[in-house]
Amino acid sequence: MENKLKATARVLEVMDTLREQCPWDREQTFASLRNNTIEEAFELTDAITDGDMEGIKEELGDVLLHIVFYSKMADEQGKFDFADVCNALCEKLIYRHPHIYSDVIADSPEEVKQNWEALKLRKKARKGGLLGGVPRSLPAMVKAFRIGEKAASAGFDWEQKQDVWQKVHEEIAEVEAEMRAENRDNIESEIGDLFFALINACRLYGIDPENALERTNKKFIKRFNHIEARAAEQDKLVSDLNLEQMESYWQEAKKLK
Repeated sequence: MENKLKATARVLEVMDTLREQCPWDREQTFASLRNNTIEEAFELTDAITDGDMEGIKEELGDVLLHIVFYSKMADEQGKFDFADVCNALCEKLIYRHPHIYSDVIADSPEEVKQNWEALKLRKKARKGGLLGGVPRSLPAMVKAFRIGEKAASAGFDWEQKQDVWQKVHEEIAEVEAEMRAENRDNIESEIGDLFFALINACRLYGIDPENALERTNKKFIKRFNHIEARAAEQDKLVSDLNLEQMESYWQEAKKLK
């Protein structure tokens, strides 16, 4: 614990020095750092997806830098400091874990999560109700997943997880109908409904849709790279191949590990 406290103090001291002496650090604001913060969060998720522990350690440091940076700027404005951030977090965690710090019983992760969402709504009385707690700037897929989670925490969900497939098939039929009608606006709306249903299916079956799609992205890239390599062996570009050749090389790539 002593080493952790020393390391934390060191980070805060370095931030104080940079804010005072570095021209770039000195001119930063909450607004100027916002996009960088988002980028750092995505770099952390990349490292997590890759299972790269060294990368995770590095990216966690970058995220921590932003937390310390924002806290330092707020301290300069007399609003709050890093200690206030830590103490507020502790109070929130204690409040939202009454099964640990009080006499509430929660014997499963699902019960803990339901209690968490209920306490969040009761404590903050968020504008917009239960779904008002979903950040507007979240990527659409992540936002859809969180919306489904929050609605389910209030009991708005399918009784059996397999029931979601009826909704998926219903949405597919509606997409196909709008495509036949060639109404672009309606097609977009119905495809959105289909995505939402599929994301809810992922939630119900314990699959992270973001991870699932990224896994497919990487698989596609690897197989397409194989097609490019096979074309290069013939001094050609992929665009020089016909569809039959591309499909043949794609099937080769599928057999490779």
